[in-house]
Amino acid sequence: MMDVRVAAKWGVVEGSGPLEAGEGEFDADVAVLGGGAAGLMAAIRAAEVGSRVIVLERNRRAGVKILMSGGTRCNITNARGLRRMDVVSGPVDPGYDPAQCRGTRAIQDAFGPGGPFLGPALRRFDVDQTVRLFESEGVSTKVEGNGKIFPASDRATDVLDALSRRLERSGAALRGHASVESIRPIDGEAGGFRIDLTDATIAARRVIVAMGGQSYPGCGTRGDGYRLAASLGHGLVALRPALVPIRVEPEWVASLRGLSLQDVVASIHLPGGKLLQERREAILFAHFGLSGPAILDISRAVAHHEGVEPLDLRLDLFPDQPREVLDARLQAACRQGKASVTSLISAMLPQRLAECLVEAAEIPRTRTGPELSRAERSRLVQALKGHPLRVAGTLGFEKAEVTTGGVRLDEVDPRTLQSRLVPGLYFAGEVLDLDGLIGGYNFQAAWSTGWLAGESAANSQGLRL
Repeated sequence: MMDVRVAAKWGVVEGSGPLEAGEGEFDADVAVLGGGAAGLMAAIRAAEVGSRVIVLERNRRAGVKILMSGGTRCNITNARGLRRMDVVSGPVDPGYDPAQCRGTRAIQDAFGPGGPFLGPALRRFDVDQTVRLFESEGVSTKVEGNGKIFPASDRATDVLDALSRRLERSGAALRGHASVESIRPIDGEAGGFRIDLTDATIAARRVIVAMGGQSYPGCGTRGDGYRLAASLGHGLVALRPALVPIRVEPEWVASLRGLSLQDVVASIHLPGGKLLQERREAILFAHFGLSGPAILDISRAVAHHEGVEPLDLRLDLFPDQPREVLDARLQAACRQGKASVTSLISAMLPQRLAECLVEAAEIPRTRTGPELSRAERSRLVQALKGHPLRVAGTLGFEKAEVTTGGVRLDEVDPRTLQSRLVPGLYFAGEVLDLDGLIGGYNFQAAWSTGWLAGESAANSQGLRL
């Protein structure tokens, strides 16, 4: 476990005050603000290149969100971004088709409009290199059927311990309980920045802002990176929760809490039916509404909806069967004996769900198959293929896995991740206006942008890569 500690060459003890000055007037060549996935990777890379690096982490220890991610298993990245499957030393689920491996393009596609911005970072540090890095630190990896790559041990602590070892060997310093209040550019030819903490001021030649977003505030994320970026003149795209469970109005949904379905197309629509976003994956019914991978992915459409009109969430429970095929199947089933419509649907779906859908289709529970009218059958097919559930909102930042919005991408050079407005200032990770699908994509963006930002900041010192 990575506790707060600092490399001996800095002469700083845990929880201490300001660092002793290093070369010239600077305490560090590179100061990394934030000790999450992007920040740790940035620090490792900058230090390994040769920079004197200090990581300033607000929490007592670094990597808290890493430990919580993926149900404490840490979904490191996604196999769809691999070029070679042989970099994975652990088991590969037979359900995963290696033909889905498409290299960096697969990762970029998961970020929609932000995908092209990630290109340079992914080319500098791609999924294969990510897996090799963790494997080289003793973390055997595995691929699950949906393409998610986890440590074979299913322990997020192994991922954080690997980063801890690598950081310690790099010689970078780490200071916890280091809350950054402000960043002030230093006037003069040498440039640099003064970083004001609650109990000290540190001078650094270059600064990498990798402080995460506003999601999971229980991890200590408060959106400080956005505040600091704005104070230096950067514009922000509106911040909203993403990869977050969705609340819906119909009460019968809550009655199904705990029920999961593994293959559903979930979609968000405007009242007129216009599709905003859809995703085929697993879903989970909950007391507030719906969760699960498919729901988390389409929550972005809810977060970005700015109109006054309400949204509908639809569930296609039979994505491989067109409406006319499902209708014919129901019609044939209704001709077999005198079973109730509910029992006929229960043969295809869990009993509780069947009962709720029959009721939602306004069909009496006592209705038998032979008694089912064409209009009733049409409503039932609609319920099975996409009954509209009025959206009541999301669970907000408190339960969101990532933040959508952030530092404007057009104000950051994607080739280096240096600010186009403030020389010597770099950004990495969730603080940028980048958010991808669930499945390890956002972690990959953190690893890749952290690596590129660290390398770029070190390279700006005239160090050889």
